[in-house]
Amino acid sequence: MLRTYLATAFLARFADEGVGVALALLAVARTGRPALGGFVLAAWLAPHALAAPVVGALAERTRTPRLLHGCALALLGTALALLALTTGRTPLPLTLAVALAGGSVGPLVTGGLSSLLAATRGHSGGSEGGGGSQGRTAPGSCDDGDHPGGADASAAGRSSRDRDRDRSPAYDAATYNAAAVTAPAAVAATAVVSSAALATALLAVSAGCAALLCAALRLPAADLGSSPAHRFRIRELGTGFRVLRRTPELFTLTLATCVAFLGAGALPVTAVLLARARGASDGGGLLMTAFAVGGLAGSLAAARWPGASGPARSARLGLLVTAAGLTGAALTPSLLWTAALFLCAGLGEGPLLSATLRLRADHAPEGTRAQIFTLGAGLKLTAGAAGTALVGALASLPPRSLLLLIAALQLAAAALLRGLCRSRPTPPARRTVDAGSPEW
Repeated sequence: MLRTYLATAFLARFADEGVGVALALLAVARTGRPALGGFVLAAWLAPHALAAPVVGALAERTRTPRLLHGCALALLGTALALLALTTGRTPLPLTLAVALAGGSVGPLVTGGLSSLLAATRGHSGGSEGGGGSQGRTAPGSCDDGDHPGGADASAAGRSSRDRDRDRSPAYDAATYNAAAVTAPAAVAATAVVSSAALATALLAVSAGCAALLCAALRLPAADLGSSPAHRFRIRELGTGFRVLRRTPELFTLTLATCVAFLGAGALPVTAVLLARARGASDGGGLLMTAFAVGGLAGSLAAARWPGASGPARSARLGLLVTAAGLTGAALTPSLLWTAALFLCAGLGEGPLLSATLRLRADHAPEGTRAQIFTLGAGLKLTAGAAGTALVGALASLPPRSLLLLIAALQLAAAALLRGLCRSRPTPPARRTVDAGSPEW
């Protein structure tokens, strides 16, 4: 199951990560106007935050999650294929409409897929003892003491399953980082060897393969019942926001990650400006590649050594590592050392993302997990877009100052997580929420 999921997630995120580069190259190749690529990319990204509550609620209420996510990935691939055909060749409103349709399923490609992994973790945990809590004997089952050696075997099995559950968010985070490293490079190389249209078609094929693999995932079906109380209602679209506001751990985590991504959104433009100041006009790509490679290495390290200090402390440590690396990169005059420090800064991104995924799974109430994941992803992307706009407004500042500002935002996010490091997950029985209840 985990291998199939990781393959599905990587292919889906490969398609998503390559969109920006593909649209820019496609617009320049056909019209000579890079602004067209910016307009289409803005239309692709705009629905992410707006669609997150809707697709999250649908993902939470569907009885067939494989079908929903498979159709979403198929729509993603279809939209990419149509963009390869229409960008620069058809009226702009039609191209923008296709981009809006493709971008509307973006939250399912990011947070939605991660919520599937979290659901399977919770589902497997339920077999260990009552509602996902560990270390308890399920009602009606035999106690391990009734069989010679049963306690040791059961403890060993639980330990192995616990390690797998601890590692799965880190492996999931690695798919983001691996896609961020490989997708832009693959798109650029395909465009050089063949054409930008074929590069965009490559992303469409990747999304289509992800849709096919999604059908092979073994997912627990939602038990929604058939009474009117369990039917979908419009007010459920706001459940994710209400849960974020009323759950201190999720509110703190979301606020901290949005602050961090305000800086992350400013980083690509800042990297280009910094490389130019170091005497390498085309060195911005090198710096961002080094950062992405560091993130991949950090995710793999988090998977190799899970649970060493707890997810909240891991997230805070990741932010501090990123801040330290970016601060050092701002102060060194050499491009080579700057790239090395960008790689070190990226090492913190892996543990941060894997810890974020695990904390959402730990604290999201039952019945809202998909909404929390999709909403969190949408808000982070919105914060990243705001960071890009902010660095555009501050582009007259020295690149070193911009990079120090990004590092300061990582430190601010780490400070916000300080209280979360001392909190304990709420017991599962107290985290079960009826989205239609007046309490919410």
